[in-house]
Amino acid sequence: MSLNDKVILITGGTGSFGRKFTEMVLNEFSPQKLIIFSRDELKQHEMSQEFNADSMRFFIGDVRDSERLRRAFNGVDVVVHAAAMKQVPACEYNPLEAVKTNVVGAQNVIDAAIDCGVKKVLAISTDKAVNPINLYGATKLCAEKLFVQSNSYSAEGQTQFSCARYGNVVGSRGSVIPIFIRQRDTGEITVTDERMTRFWITLEQGVRLVLESIDLMQGGEIFVPKIPSMRIVDLAHTIGNGCKINTIGIRPGEKLHEVLISRDEARSTLEFDNMYVVQPEFPWWGGGDWSDGKILEEGFEYSSDKNEKWMSSQELEAVLEGE
Repeated sequence: MSLNDKVILITGGTGSFGRKFTEMVLNEFSPQKLIIFSRDELKQHEMSQEFNADSMRFFIGDVRDSERLRRAFNGVDVVVHAAAMKQVPACEYNPLEAVKTNVVGAQNVIDAAIDCGVKKVLAISTDKAVNPINLYGATKLCAEKLFVQSNSYSAEGQTQFSCARYGNVVGSRGSVIPIFIRQRDTGEITVTDERMTRFWITLEQGVRLVLESIDLMQGGEIFVPKIPSMRIVDLAHTIGNGCKINTIGIRPGEKLHEVLISRDEARSTLEFDNMYVVQPEFPWWGGGDWSDGKILEEGFEYSSDKNEKWMSSQELEAVLEGE
């Protein structure tokens, strides 16, 4: 699906992903409108100065406000839902706020999209939604379920809902990398557990996945990219070359390893060259045709500690130089 002449809206559009999404869409397409929907007027002002494109519109609003979403979604063709509370400790300390934004906000986006006749809605998810042990992951799992199953509320040929799920983003505001860079000046970097591994993806790769998913989605899929893993301690050594590594113990709600596709999900997942597609288990609305995908072997699990792809120190340094 070409985004030329389309009206596109991104919730949480002033975040790290939203800025990169805006940059790439404006460079590669000619949208009729690109609407940035977010709560922060200062960031919207800064973004308007940075891009200064005639097609851009800036809407102040919160995904918790269903009426504002309905107003904003009028005439919109494609919605990318990136707004969320993402910090694990903040979600643990403010659980009701996390639910209001990540779960109720997701429901509001779905309702507004159906009511306004939006053609495609893609929600951004996270590896923490798979077998969650913290509230952030639990709310994102709930949001995924809402988006997948909401295809049954939309009449055939109307609004399609799908998700894109990926791991930690190199250089984003929520990443550990900026923390390590700040700690480097002190000569000591803290890690919670030396065994810990994580999936890593760049902002550009994340946006590329979303653009490809919008093009391919038929409703109900969860798109998962093939991305490398890296041990957190190796990440710390790469950023803080020569620094002392201080292990402080795993934090509440933190996993040693993350999973992008669970063993149970693998039974309904197909493999492609650059991604996996998790198909809906209950496609009451008909589902899509993904017959050209490869069926995964029994017991497959896409885990950060058992990944076939690993990011080297040289590759990380190259990515950081490009951010």
